[in-house]
Amino acid sequence: MTDINKAIRQHAEQEYAHELTALQEVDTAARPPNWQLSPWAVRTYLMGGKLDSGVEISPKYVGNPRLIEIAISTLATDRALLLYGLPGTAKSWVSEHLAAAISGNSTLIVQGTAGTGEEALRYSWNYAQLIAQGPSEAALIHSPVMRAMTQGKIARIEELTRVAADVQDTLITILSEKTLPIHELNIEQQAQKGFNVIATANNRDKGVNDLSSALKRRFNTVILPNPDSLAEEVDIVQRRVTSLGRVLELPMEKPALEEIRRIVTIFRELRAGLTEDGKNKLKIPSGSLSTAEAISVVSSGIALAAHFGDGELKAHDVASSLIGAVVKDPVQDSLVWKEYLETVMKERSDWKDLYRACREQS
Repeated sequence: MTDINKAIRQHAEQEYAHELTALQEVDTAARPPNWQLSPWAVRTYLMGGKLDSGVEISPKYVGNPRLIEIAISTLATDRALLLYGLPGTAKSWVSEHLAAAISGNSTLIVQGTAGTGEEALRYSWNYAQLIAQGPSEAALIHSPVMRAMTQGKIARIEELTRVAADVQDTLITILSEKTLPIHELNIEQQAQKGFNVIATANNRDKGVNDLSSALKRRFNTVILPNPDSLAEEVDIVQRRVTSLGRVLELPMEKPALEEIRRIVTIFRELRAGLTEDGKNKLKIPSGSLSTAEAISVVSSGIALAAHFGDGELKAHDVASSLIGAVVKDPVQDSLVWKEYLETVMKERSDWKDLYRACREQS
């Protein structure tokens, strides 16, 4: 067995087990069939709050609580949930925590890729047993979706639009009839109460396969936007970086708030094509410059500062990762970055150290 305390990344239900247990102890609201928590408690787990017992529930999603309420309400019905938005808007993060809170298990997951086949969503076979004994239930290998159906839990499908259209449509019968026909055995697997599907998708990646209209009708779509304000996005980055630092056991001081604010400001301005004060229009790079990428830039900088610096995050620690996040296309994005460097960053008197560090790295 794996020692979860030594895992690089714990599942949500492991890392936040104390919060889930505390919520179960005070949760007296009505629960849908086979749910571990009531919708009220699931919302509290996602959005954070302080319980009457004194336990502090950390926010997992920073944003409009109505979006989370709609997502939870959807999963309490027979409609599947599609979390849609730009890359890095916490779709997978929200999906994982919803599954952990509702089912107590976030691991029934299919990662969508261009090579994902029908068997990843339906079932496959133990071919040695199949050849020796012929088709039987003993030779059947359940997919994560099929296991979720048998157990009455939430199945997660990541990057659904990366999956080929004909494979996507495998879900239509599962979502509409709540059954999975096993034609080789002339039987079907019926979904138990509590079963549902959370899928995530974005429209910025190459190789996107749009969902058919028949499949779209089986989903209720919740669009997760980029954070509304600079302060909100800075808060998200700081929380996630602190959490990652603990997991990776980096010998770090508390993440430098000013460096985080500068990185987030750069990302927001380049995403919008406009400086925060609205005075300068900017070219927009080809990448998404998501909150997730800002977290990665800060985390990389902290690792540099911890192991090759004095432990305090400084401009030269984040410069290289910052440039790498912006310059995805060496031709187009290099021009975008140089323009931003010389027309925006250079003109900010309190950004001189970051400007020099980025000039050296560039």
